[in-house]
Amino acid sequence: MTGADFFLHWSVQAGFWMVMASIVLAFVRLAKGPTLADRVVALDMMTVLVVAFCGLFGIFTAVPAFLDVALIVALIGFLATVALARFAERREARRGAGALPTDTKTAEETR
Repeated sequence: MTGADFFLHWSVQAGFWMVMASIVLAFVRLAKGPTLADRVVALDMMTVLVVAFCGLFGIFTAVPAFLDVALIVALIGFLATVALARFAERREARRGAGALPTDTKTAEETR
């Protein structure tokens, strides 16, 4: 194992650990998020982290097909984020028109 291979191996390992820790933190935000916007951002963050994991795994195993998987997951994540943003916008418009009850607590009150 050359010096460059050694450095790449340990860099990818460190990246794996950082991505895993970030996924756990994003999941906590997803579970505790007081508002819909917090949950959408947490899901988007988890999608980005899964893409990063696929890229790291592709580098680690030297299988370029994982980069294709990362691109597909990124595209699906983008479309899901757009769909959730449209849902939140329509929900807010209906709430403003009086079709939905308003929340009893605001985001500042729940913190």
